[in-house]
Amino acid sequence: MSLELNQHLGKQLRARRSALGLTQTQVARAINVTFQQIQKYEKGTNGVSSSRLLQLANFLKVPVKYFFEEYKDFQNSESQVKGEITLENFISKLSEIEKEKLLNILQSKKLSKTA
Repeated sequence: MSLELNQHLGKQLRARRSALGLTQTQVARAINVTFQQIQKYEKGTNGVSSSRLLQLANFLKVPVKYFFEEYKDFQNSESQVKGEITLENFISKLSEIEKEKLLNILQSKKLSKTA
């Protein structure tokens, strides 16, 4: 797991723990780790295993995806899993010639609606 992702997960963990008014020790006891381990998770020093992430999500009463929200790669991977294509992704993959053709089509449609 990348350091950037570990830090993001840690930030989300800290935010949720704080919002619930819990200490690191309380969270640690609930998932059977030391409070130092929770510190390391929150700093992003240590990665969180999938089983620990599930334990944390259950204890903190959030879906697992909560920990990935607002992470830069999460939105793209989520839409790819669902088979969705965003307009931005679609257009970014077009060649310059294809973009020009698309623009011409859109302009002709706009002109035909105003006539």
